[in-house]
Amino acid sequence: MATASQLRTAAKVVQGTKVMEGAGVQICRTVGTPALRNLDPFLMLDELKLPSDRASAGFPDHPHRGFETCSILLSGRMEHADSMGNKGVIGPGGVQWMTAGRGVVHSEMPVVERGQLLHGFQLWVNLPKRDKLCKPRYQDYQPESIPVLEAAGARVRVMAGDASLGGKAAAGPIAMRNPGLLLDVSLEPGAKFEQAVPADWNAFAYVYAGAGTIGGAEAAREQAVVLAGPGDGVAAEGGAPGGLSFLLIAGRPIGEPIVQHGPFVMNTQREIEEAFADYRAGRLQRREDDVWAADEL
Repeated sequence: MATASQLRTAAKVVQGTKVMEGAGVQICRTVGTPALRNLDPFLMLDELKLPSDRASAGFPDHPHRGFETCSILLSGRMEHADSMGNKGVIGPGGVQWMTAGRGVVHSEMPVVERGQLLHGFQLWVNLPKRDKLCKPRYQDYQPESIPVLEAAGARVRVMAGDASLGGKAAAGPIAMRNPGLLLDVSLEPGAKFEQAVPADWNAFAYVYAGAGTIGGAEAAREQAVVLAGPGDGVAAEGGAPGGLSFLLIAGRPIGEPIVQHGPFVMNTQREIEEAFADYRAGRLQRREDDVWAADEL
């Protein structure tokens, strides 16, 4: 189990807000609401639950520029397709990290599977000014490529960053432009978890099942816990009767101006206007971009 010299405490517990997005999809949003506008570098976190009889709903073609998205699925399957003909599918336990950079126009639609609930999350992560117009890139990871740590009633899926549990350590496969941590943690009742987080990073947890204690505060389903410093670690404990499942998300702040208008996140209003102009003119996504290229960041 990763240890820390000083544990962070909960500064705020934010109840999720239900909003409609895409083609009639109801999501639960915590980061990106009036209660928690953003937590640098994190811009938004949505939880999605979509039954199979609502499979026609989804997220038809839409643009992005200036940030990254992370799509995490717990159940069901989602197909991604962009305007250049690139396609990919992530299934239960899979993760897609998309760097929109200078521009992507894509869709995210459920794969119809009778009786199957589509349950997952989407996280928006800001890019620093130097990377906002970088080459777009997709990283798709199926569950077998995501390390899992288990010990004493705790289970941790390591999607990004470094984690340790029960004397074992693992590093997540996602290549991030800005250093960060992304864990999926499940704790049985009474099981404890501790994770080191750099003291100068921002961090929060989102509870998607059960209830328990995070940063010394009681938290339950559809709540986000902002974990404030000083401190270089986070602790949690599963509650009775069903334990606790949550995402632990942390990252180094960028510390730059954020100007966001819908699907575009830049540093100035002029850059937002340029993004809309490029989108209207069909210049947002370039045909020469090989978005699946595994080049170095």
